[in-house]
Amino acid sequence: MAIIAGKSDFDELYLFAIETIQKMGNESLKFYGKGTSSPPFDAVLVTKAELHLTASFQSELKRCYPEHLLFGQDHLGDGYSHEGKRYLWVFDPLDGVDNFQSGIPIWGMSLALYDNYWPLLGVFFMPVTKDMFHARAGFDAYRNDRPIKVTDRVTLSQESLLLTFSRFHQFFQLNFPGKIRDFGSTGTHICYVAMGRADAAITSNESFKDLAAVLVILQSAGGVLVKRDGSKFYVGDYLDGRQLGEHLLATRRITTGAVLNCLNSRI
Repeated sequence: MAIIAGKSDFDELYLFAIETIQKMGNESLKFYGKGTSSPPFDAVLVTKAELHLTASFQSELKRCYPEHLLFGQDHLGDGYSHEGKRYLWVFDPLDGVDNFQSGIPIWGMSLALYDNYWPLLGVFFMPVTKDMFHARAGFDAYRNDRPIKVTDRVTLSQESLLLTFSRFHQFFQLNFPGKIRDFGSTGTHICYVAMGRADAAITSNESFKDLAAVLVILQSAGGVLVKRDGSKFYVGDYLDGRQLGEHLLATRRITTGAVLNCLNSRI
């Protein structure tokens, strides 16, 4: 696994992120694909897995960095921006829960580290395929040991690929010249944009926890995440845990306008 050059304390944190999310990935496979066939979605299994993985990560964090905070578990009071408490880990144990519980391998887990409200690193790991997407904010992004970049295509064509969410057609009429797919995992979609396999991805009903890590990877690979009107999206505005009430577009800056022009809202 490629480790980005930097200060030794950051290298230690980066290694902790990579090694710990791999451990959590191994733990997640104990639950993977074990959802009941009736009802089609096993919410009990997913909840059990998420609680187990969150508790396991919290235990690892407290063992190695007891002064650090965990988003969703620790209160972000006035002390968050001071000394050891300035470090905030954001762990999303399951992205693509329907695929996870039904045994479809396209799902993952993410981990981000923030320092006084600023992102330091992001990791997205797919335990079944063993794909590890990772980046240090402002530096190169990687898939395992290989650097990745968003596509270098500047125009849309029949070969372009747009990744969407379920029930996309209820919100948009589409005039997209290429292929449209939904793989069932927002994190995977954004990482596929980051590695240049897809031209763009549209998100729905996400939160700070869902996007904190993959946004670091996307931006480090040369991509952007924008609102429906094309303006820049700031994930830190949702540090309070609110769900996003709008759709977002992950793509390359130069193709943002072309993709947005293909989307006609139904509502």
